[in-house]
Amino acid sequence: MTMSQPIATLILSLALSGVAHAQVAVDAPWVRATVPQQTATGAFMRLTASRDLRLIGARSDIAQNTEVHEMAMQGQMMRMREVAAVPLPRGQAVALAPGGYHVMLIGLKRPLSAGEQVTLTLIFEDAGGKRSEQTVQAPVRPLGAGAP
Repeated sequence: MTMSQPIATLILSLALSGVAHAQVAVDAPWVRATVPQQTATGAFMRLTASRDLRLIGARSDIAQNTEVHEMAMQGQMMRMREVAAVPLPRGQAVALAPGGYHVMLIGLKRPLSAGEQVTLTLIFEDAGGKRSEQTVQAPVRPLGAGAP
């Protein structure tokens, strides 16, 4: 075995280790556009995990803070509340959509216009408490737009 073979193996192993951490398929991510003076908006997508995980948070340079939220009926009122995690059962698509689970971008640093791209880093946790992150690009869609 030459010296270049172990180096090539190491490089390939490191390259594939990043693939192993991409354990969640993120489909149709998008962020709702804002109007001037608006300080928060929602991010939406479909998540399918390759093993049981939980979405426990997110971050974005466009916002001072991000929170995972859920819209749910409480009595006769629809209310939004922060949740500690969204369960992602292995192989089941979980929708983050208007009227349900979503990521709130709070303290926006500027208005968001349709056609822009927002970088979001999603934070996941497995049953053993091990965390992983996945970065996605989400297009900004017009205010009245629903899920793609």
